[in-house]
Amino acid sequence: MPQTDFSSDLQAIGSIDAVPVILSMVKHMTGMRFAAVARVTESKWIACAVDDSIDFGLLPDGELVLESTICHEIRQHHQPVIFGHASQHPVFSSHHTPKTYGLESYISIPIIKANGEFFGTLCAIDSVPANLDDSAIEKTLTLFAQLIAMSLDTQGHLHATKTALADANEMGRLREQFIAVLGHDLRTPLSAIRMSADLLQSKAEDKRSRTLLSAIRTSSVRMGVLIENILDFARGRLGSGIPVQRKLVDDLQQTLRQTLEEIQVAYPQAKFIDSLEVPAGVYCDPLRISQLLSNLLGNAVTHGSTAEPIVLKACAEGDEIVISLTNQGTPIPPALMPLLFEPFSRSEAGQRNEGLGLGLYIAGQIANAHNGTLSVTSDSEAGTCFVARFPARFKWV
Repeated sequence: MPQTDFSSDLQAIGSIDAVPVILSMVKHMTGMRFAAVARVTESKWIACAVDDSIDFGLLPDGELVLESTICHEIRQHHQPVIFGHASQHPVFSSHHTPKTYGLESYISIPIIKANGEFFGTLCAIDSVPANLDDSAIEKTLTLFAQLIAMSLDTQGHLHATKTALADANEMGRLREQFIAVLGHDLRTPLSAIRMSADLLQSKAEDKRSRTLLSAIRTSSVRMGVLIENILDFARGRLGSGIPVQRKLVDDLQQTLRQTLEEIQVAYPQAKFIDSLEVPAGVYCDPLRISQLLSNLLGNAVTHGSTAEPIVLKACAEGDEIVISLTNQGTPIPPALMPLLFEPFSRSEAGQRNEGLGLGLYIAGQIANAHNGTLSVTSDSEAGTCFVARFPARFKWV
């Protein structure tokens, strides 16, 4: 059989922003001091992410003997295993795993992808007993495991689709299939995760739980934005273009501010300076303009310097609304400038983070759909500045 590529599994879990928050939340909810995401195959148990407060000695890429773990059994029956006091448990008091590792409390939830593939487990352990009788614990950890599985599915779909789109003969069929996947198979469970996080947050009694659940919800929102960008790309390439629903909007300034605040929550390390003076009566699609700004802000946070603030300005100039965003950092290479608004464009500069390259493309398409433009300038002195312009009160067919 081919050897499993565990480096790709480690990278996949490591790229999910929500995983560290999930592990922290698992420890907080259960009172247990070790939590991990494990990749479990028919021959290996590999730790992909770890939050360890008991010096268990296991790090990411660390391995346990598969047959010594309960996860090996979970891989066969696909059911959670939970016990809070092994030495008093009718089954696990004599089980080899608690004896081998000195465990008293244990919880492990299977991570199963959309196609039924067993990826591994979300688990927590401790050497002392824990009260795990509350059914909300299992339900919440199950939601977390589903979120991880859905994130892995999303990565797989995006990678597979991007590779397939390079084949022009298959492009049309794959676009249609991809829209169906994004429109239902990914967005529907993502909505369920988001709604569940909202419900749990409303019932959380302490500030830390509410904060961690808010972070989970924020990560699901960011996943939703990525899915919407891919969906818009597929729609646009099918010929229908990015749909916009323009109307007279009196509170576009508030919409822009809310978008900025959402980004501030998602990227607390980033600094922002804003000047928003947008008049009432702007003819636009406010949700699409918000998406345009969100994509520009996400690009600035990803590629800009964290030492300098990102400057956002929005105002009316004559008959146009102008939205500009400036960040400091390494200038965009001149060779990349002509490709910047193309889908799947990537920087060749080693110090710049890479992404799918759809955010700027979608932003440019939204500007075009508003009969406007999106441009960029970049140098080491003035920084990188994106400017979106579109007619303020001019209606067009």
